[in-house]
Amino acid sequence: MAWSWVYLGASLLGAAFVVNAFRPPRIALLAVPSFLAGWCTGELPLWHIVWQAATTVGFGLSGAFGYWPGWVGLAVAGASWVGLGVLAMIGHDARDVFARAEEEVPLPPVEDVVLPRQGGETMWRFLHLVYPLPVPVRSVEVIRNVDYAGDGRRAHRLDVVRRRDDPPVRAPVLVQIHGGGWAIGDKREQGLPLMYELARRGWICVSVNYRLSPRATWPDHIVDCKCAVAWVRAHIAEYGGDPSFIAVTGGSAGGHLSALVALSAGDRSFQPGFEDEDTSVDACVPLYGVYDMTVGRGKIGSANSREDKGLLKLLEEQVFKRRFDDTPKIFEDASPLYRVRSDAPAFFVIHGVNDTLVPVSCARQFVEALRAVSESPVLYAELPFAQHAFDVLPSMRSAHVVAAVVRFLERVRHFTLRTEELSGSTPIGPG
Repeated sequence: MAWSWVYLGASLLGAAFVVNAFRPPRIALLAVPSFLAGWCTGELPLWHIVWQAATTVGFGLSGAFGYWPGWVGLAVAGASWVGLGVLAMIGHDARDVFARAEEEVPLPPVEDVVLPRQGGETMWRFLHLVYPLPVPVRSVEVIRNVDYAGDGRRAHRLDVVRRRDDPPVRAPVLVQIHGGGWAIGDKREQGLPLMYELARRGWICVSVNYRLSPRATWPDHIVDCKCAVAWVRAHIAEYGGDPSFIAVTGGSAGGHLSALVALSAGDRSFQPGFEDEDTSVDACVPLYGVYDMTVGRGKIGSANSREDKGLLKLLEEQVFKRRFDDTPKIFEDASPLYRVRSDAPAFFVIHGVNDTLVPVSCARQFVEALRAVSESPVLYAELPFAQHAFDVLPSMRSAHVVAAVVRFLERVRHFTLRTEELSGSTPIGPG
C-alpha cells in the first residue's frame, strides 16, 4: 500500500512539472523555481517521459498497482505523458514560428551557401539530441583563455571557436556574450549549440567573459564587452577571421549586453582608454534579453511593461549600486530601449512567451521602438510556451533556433558583402 501512495506522489510531481511548463505562475517568489522546472520540462519533454516511464516500471515491480492509489497515479502519469508529447510537438513546430518571422521581414536570398531550412539540417540532428548536452564535433576546436584586455584577469579572457580541419580564412565572426544576471555565468556555458554549428560552417565564434557583479559596478560589464569587440577588430584576422563582418549575440543579461553593444557604437563613455576604437557590429541576435533597465519606470514607461521589483532590486543593489530614483539617467543610458537609432544594424530578437524571468512584453516593446526608427531589418520571433534559456540545451526547439539564426546571419552577411562591392553605404532595407 505504501508504494502505491509514493507512486501517486511521484506522478503528481511529474504532472506539476508539465502544468508549470504550460502555465507558469506569474508570482515573483516563484519566478526562479518556475523557470528551472519549466525550462528542463519544455526543452527535454521526451526525457521526462523516459524518467517517468522508468519510475512507473520500478513502482510496478514493487507492487504499487496492487492498490487503487497506484492506478490513480498511473492515470496521472498517462495524462502527463500526453502533455509532454504536446510540448515536444510545440518545440518541433518552432520552425513554423521562424518561417513566419522571416516572411514578415524578408531578407535577400543567398545563392552560394546552403542554408538549413530547419533544425534537422544542422549538426543537432536526432542522434545528437539523445544526449541533452552540447558536445562539439571533432571538426571544431576551441582556443581558450585569450587575454583580450592585456591585464591577465580571468574576467578578461575569451575563447575562439573555429573549424579544426580546413581552417577558415577571412571568416565572418560571431561574438557570444553569456548571461547570468550580470553576476554569474561563464563563456563556456551558453550559446554552444549555435557556436558549434557556425564553426562547422566556417565561421569563427568568440565567447567572452566580462567582470561580474557585485564586485563589478556598471558600466564595467559593457565596457568589457566593447573591449572584446575592439580586440576582435584588431586581432581576429590572426585566427582566420574577417573583422569586416562582426555579429553579436547573447541571452538574458547577455541579450541586454549584446543589444547595447549594437546600439552604442561611438559612445566614448563606454570605452574608457580605447575611445577611438571601432566597436560597431553588423548584426545582433539578442535572446530573452532585458531591454529596459528602468524596468518600466523610466520616461518610456509602458502599460505593457511589468514592473519587476525583484529585477529592479538586483540592478540597484548589485549592478548599478545606486537607486533608480536618484539617478534615472544612468539606468536609461544602460537600456537598449532608450538607444534605438536609425543606423542600427540588422536585429533578430527572439523571446519565449512563457518566460518568467524576463516578460515577453519587454521584447515586444523593444522591437516596436526599434522598428519605428531603424533603417535595417528587425526580425522578431515569439516562441510559444518557451521559457528563459531555451537555446542553452540542444533540444528540438533550440535546433530550430540555431537554423533560423544561421539563415539570418548568412543573409545579412552576404547582402552586406554585395552592398560593399557596389557602394559600401546602402542599407539592407526598412525594418
